[in-house]
Amino acid sequence: MTRQILFQVHWFLGITAGLVLALMGVTGAMMSFEHEIMAAISPGVVTVAPSAAPRLSPDELIARASAQRGGLKVSSLLMEGEPGYAPSLSFEPEPGKKGRGKSSYVDPYTGKLLGEARGQAVFRFVRTLHRWLALPGGGNGIGRQITGFSAIALIYFALSGLYLRWPRKPLDWRAWLVLDFRMSGRNFYRALHAVIGGWVLIVYLLSALTGLWWSYDWYRQGVLYALTGEGAREEKHDDDKPAEGGQPALAPAWRSFLKVSEGRFENVRITVPQGDQPVKLRALQPGARHERMTDEYSIDSATGEVVKTDLYAQRSLGKTITTSMYEIHRGAFFGMAGRIVLLVTSLTMPLFTITGFLLYFARRRKKKALRELDAGLPVQQGGSSDTIIVHASQTGGAIRMARLTAAAFGNAPVVALSQLDPAQLTGTRRALFVISTYGEGEPPDTARGFAQRTMTAPAPLAHLDYAVLALGDREYPDFCAFGHAVDHWLHAGGGQRMFDMVEMDGDDGDAQRQWQQQIVAIGARGDLPDWEPPAYGRWRLAERRHLNPGSQGGAAFHIALEPLDEDAEHDWQAGDIAEVAPRHDPARVTAWLAAAGLAGGTEVDGMTLAEHLSNAILPEPGARFPADPETLVRALRPLPHREYSIASIPANGRVHLLVRQVPGENGGLGLGSGWLTSLAPIGSEIAMRLRANANFRPPETPGPMILIGNGTGLAGLLAHLRQRAITEEGPNWLLFGERSEALDAFHDEELQTLRAAGVLNRLDRTWSRDGDERRYVQAAVAEAGADIERWVDDGAAIFVCGSIEGMAPAVDAALRSALGDDRVEAMVEEGRYRRDIY
Repeated sequence: MTRQILFQVHWFLGITAGLVLALMGVTGAMMSFEHEIMAAISPGVVTVAPSAAPRLSPDELIARASAQRGGLKVSSLLMEGEPGYAPSLSFEPEPGKKGRGKSSYVDPYTGKLLGEARGQAVFRFVRTLHRWLALPGGGNGIGRQITGFSAIALIYFALSGLYLRWPRKPLDWRAWLVLDFRMSGRNFYRALHAVIGGWVLIVYLLSALTGLWWSYDWYRQGVLYALTGEGAREEKHDDDKPAEGGQPALAPAWRSFLKVSEGRFENVRITVPQGDQPVKLRALQPGARHERMTDEYSIDSATGEVVKTDLYAQRSLGKTITTSMYEIHRGAFFGMAGRIVLLVTSLTMPLFTITGFLLYFARRRKKKALRELDAGLPVQQGGSSDTIIVHASQTGGAIRMARLTAAAFGNAPVVALSQLDPAQLTGTRRALFVISTYGEGEPPDTARGFAQRTMTAPAPLAHLDYAVLALGDREYPDFCAFGHAVDHWLHAGGGQRMFDMVEMDGDDGDAQRQWQQQIVAIGARGDLPDWEPPAYGRWRLAERRHLNPGSQGGAAFHIALEPLDEDAEHDWQAGDIAEVAPRHDPARVTAWLAAAGLAGGTEVDGMTLAEHLSNAILPEPGARFPADPETLVRALRPLPHREYSIASIPANGRVHLLVRQVPGENGGLGLGSGWLTSLAPIGSEIAMRLRANANFRPPETPGPMILIGNGTGLAGLLAHLRQRAITEEGPNWLLFGERSEALDAFHDEELQTLRAAGVLNRLDRTWSRDGDERRYVQAAVAEAGADIERWVDDGAAIFVCGSIEGMAPAVDAALRSALGDDRVEAMVEEGRYRRDIY
């Protein structure tokens, strides 16, 4: 809750004070080298050519300058130690006017007024923008309050940002300072905001804390008292009223100053006194880092006696800071390096405004999408069901997926992880978890309490079947870390995985469809449209070969497809999935049209009604449907796709499938298997798209490979063998189960060739219908447990492909018996135990 409140305040201040801070940053950067810029663009004004003539004394300069302005008095004079720089002076305000008078540079040899430096008016306006946004009222108006509030907001941004981005490994400097340029989109914006924020945090705190000095009197008084033990000094604006009488002579004071300072100074500002007050001189030390490293003298104007001195070297640290607040604010207190750092960090201020707004708008879009989903897909939070859907979400993505999942189970109850009582799982047979990971592998804010209270110890969950959809971002090193943590907690309590965790990167449509297909395999509705439907590609059915004629099992076919769109990209890897859009048996469509009293030849949008119906879910007999063909077509929903493991690799030039015929509900063949193995003519067009299956792609590090499967699961394993034949990786071991050696030895010739070539180093096959005892592949795994352990010791990865019913859980149990549960779990984490089960 604390984190959520801090975040809400952070973004609210960001969209209110962010623009002001961006403006203050840019204007502050513009003023960083103001004097150097004006000197460079104002030769003959700020700088003068040295002359053999003697330089005029302060009294002579003041007298000549005053004469050129009709006798207007001079309030201060800045004498330069370098002969190439012109002195400058400030006049008192003209009669009848208040405030500060005008200033001008003056020729040190002739006393001629040279005017203002070029750009001085521009910098004067920039300064008013920086201090009070150039709003009416100046320093006493609303602009000063706005900039003061923005400085306080900057302090909050720095401190709250530090808390919000605190990494899981705070001692890892890379987590704080390294920007990963491989990131993109919203993740890159977030990284820019957070990482560069860490770079500039100290500088921004310094800028804000010193900037408040000019915003609030109470703040200045408090800082003065804290650092010096003194109250705020009352500022006297002697230049607000003209002095009475003539201009006092400065010669005695000037001679005394040259004597006590030994004539060593960068420059010295002389404040012309009023009446019998002493002359005040502020001398900048030679080689000073900044303009407040000054020695101050008060000298009697008549006698030249030094009344008071305040030497920089003798000041306390507190007084040094309070008298140098402006130089600290602009970085000059730390020398040229400090000024450059302040320049760069000031220029980065708009970056935080821009990235902050980009993240804000992205968040708004996500919330809008979630609201639209809520409006179109209501899901009850209660109700009787043996399946519950649990979500943990930071920005709404997990909630969306949880609601879609619940709808697939007939509106199963949806529960937030933060509200889940472990006792609820006791009476539940099956639970599906949709879990987001936030930040650096952390739980979403709402799930932190559950993780700290409940997940510290296993719960008794031996009765529970579960599955996890983990949402995360692969650009972060701890991808889906909290999803893994929930999976481990459930497994440690005795829960049984129905299928392997599906990892979803952002809005990855492939992972969404994989999750949808997996839950269909365990009983969810299979007639729902794809949640993330990309376009199908155009493929040609190039080959169909019956692999097991006479078998007691279902007929299995080798299917080969070639792309018709030559220009389209059709790339895939071993382990990936082919998604086929099936079609109805034309006889069924004809029968439906006849029962509905509709003509199949009626054209709608360039296709006949029969063609529209062939790839759509047909209304059930007796159900109400529009009698008008056009309205009927608009109401149709497309048939859901069918998934098949790809048996080939791109080097084969075709997509190979291994498809078994399955009976359909109407007595015919199933939609997908019937279409591919019987109905579609050779050479006909097939609508198909390829889906990446990251959870079953080759292991990242080379090493031995153990491939285990049954039935048509051989397809996914065969693709890996074909890939390793090209990469010459090994050794490789295949354990495979089917019904009959004589009739069901799929692709036996190729397997024997791979074995002879040394690609397939070991082949163990079991035949459940040969012999008196039915023997399945899990039995072969159990018997070879010692050999599997030795292969794993040598770094082997285990890949399992095949039926979710029977084979997959039995093989998993055999592996855990041979290797131990902890070791199998470690292999899951390392990506060395992967399953593609259906």
